[in-house]
Amino acid sequence: MTTLDREQPRAADGARGDGGARPLPLTLAVPAAVLAGVALLLAFPPYGMWPLAPVGVALLAAAAHRRRLRAGAGLGFLTGVALFAPLLEWTNLHTGYLPWALLSLLQAAYLALLGAATAWVSPLADRHRAAWPLLTGVLWVGQEALRDRTPFGGFPWGRLAFSQDTSPLLRLAALGGAPLVTFAVAVAGGILVAVAWRDWRRAPGQWRPVAGLTAGLVALLAAGPAVPAEVRGADGTVTVAIVQGNVPRLGLDFNAQRQAVLNNHVDATLELAERVTEGGQPRPDLVVWPENSSDIDPLRNPAAGERIGQAADAIGAPILVGAVLAGPEAGQVRNVGLLWRPGTGVDLDQTYVKRHPVPFAEYVPLRSLARMVSSQVDRVSSDFVPGDRPGVVDAGAAVLGDVICFEVAYDGIVRDTVTGGAQLLVVQTNNATFDVAEARQQLAMVRLRAVEHGRAALMASTVGVSGFVTPDGRVDGATGFNTAAVVVRQMELGNGRTPATTAGVWPEVALTALAAGHRWPPLRPAGQQPVRHPGRGGPLLRAAACRQRAGGAVGQPAPLGDPPGLR
Repeated sequence: MTTLDREQPRAADGARGDGGARPLPLTLAVPAAVLAGVALLLAFPPYGMWPLAPVGVALLAAAAHRRRLRAGAGLGFLTGVALFAPLLEWTNLHTGYLPWALLSLLQAAYLALLGAATAWVSPLADRHRAAWPLLTGVLWVGQEALRDRTPFGGFPWGRLAFSQDTSPLLRLAALGGAPLVTFAVAVAGGILVAVAWRDWRRAPGQWRPVAGLTAGLVALLAAGPAVPAEVRGADGTVTVAIVQGNVPRLGLDFNAQRQAVLNNHVDATLELAERVTEGGQPRPDLVVWPENSSDIDPLRNPAAGERIGQAADAIGAPILVGAVLAGPEAGQVRNVGLLWRPGTGVDLDQTYVKRHPVPFAEYVPLRSLARMVSSQVDRVSSDFVPGDRPGVVDAGAAVLGDVICFEVAYDGIVRDTVTGGAQLLVVQTNNATFDVAEARQQLAMVRLRAVEHGRAALMASTVGVSGFVTPDGRVDGATGFNTAAVVVRQMELGNGRTPATTAGVWPEVALTALAAGHRWPPLRPAGQQPVRHPGRGGPLLRAAACRQRAGGAVGQPAPLGDPPGLR
């Protein structure tokens, strides 16, 4: 017997006008699960078809509804593979197929859990049809809360919220952060499936609940634009330059040409200084270089430090340098944002060490075991050591909230900079080992963070895409990919807090608690309904319920034959 087994015929068990208690036939459920993953994929950059995210949610909810747990898990896994395998294809560009396959399958496993949970709550969704959207919403938030944290600190890529960078729902981030946006998208999907899952042959009795659910969907979509999205606690402006120096060639060996990468960023800054001197460009108050702009440790290599100092002195403004520093122990390194001031050089008091190094890319957990899977792990010869302080960097003209690369996907790491006093969000990243799709997915996260915390933000990349983001999520000055560019903009500073900043993790805790702590229906075969015993007050699951599924009357023996499949 397989996970996705054949359907067993059974009649309606308490007519609801929605097709009885039968799940979708597997001939429809399997394609629906795959299409759910495709729809979710197309909602993310670079495609950007955000309305398809609720459609994908609805398709998975319909496919897993009224199924046994293993079948729900199997259908959820199909959705996960259809979503994550293409969404994360940039991970195989320079490291081979194995890391990409393992990561995609791991992420798909979380959607398998979601599929099983969806199957589990089917009786509750049937009894309280209006609650179906809320059930869908809390299950999605719970799944993402788990996936964002496990294993090795989690991998939040592909959250529903990150598909909504051009959606009216984006502004909800100012109220409850990414979890609230995910909840809204999933609720919208739950409304779609609750509207569609009914017997349309009985039209006269359907229009009232359909009208109510449709009104709920319209109200949800209208709620987003009603939320103010602006800089919180406006506190002046600052002129910032992003320097995207580019690399000699894309791929993992970009760091083999570390001197060339450093020279590219120095030379681009010197050219900017010439334009400032000639009056063709306003002098910036701050210059931001991307992650890995100096993979030569400028604290140990005098020539590298001299070159950075030359650029800072020429532009007459501090430079936030993305650097790799050796230590603190032998065989260890640190990924840092290092403030280099004109005239005085490096300011070690204003240094941010990346708090969340990427497992198997910047450090290798369980190295001896990982080596049995792939010898490629030894390409990470030195483990990056995490920092222990938020990225609050006082650059003089502004207090920066610095996060490095994938850290922008983690709610708490970004929020800690804002609660620590950051007036402007800065994301230093290196996309030289990936592609433009990954860069645009990352920029979508920056857009959400700007709205979430009421801060102007920017992303500086070695190769692109770089750009500035206003507190309402609009992108300005976006650069191309695999090209050198310098962009200068005036940005608003903020000192206030949004409701999301104030609430922190609590909206996610509340929604996840609803998913984990609710008294869900007891586990039972799909479609088996509680039968009330005439001599007792509570519902009992009786073997006679099997007869209901086969179309017979309660109290009569079930017909002989194969046992029910995994529906």
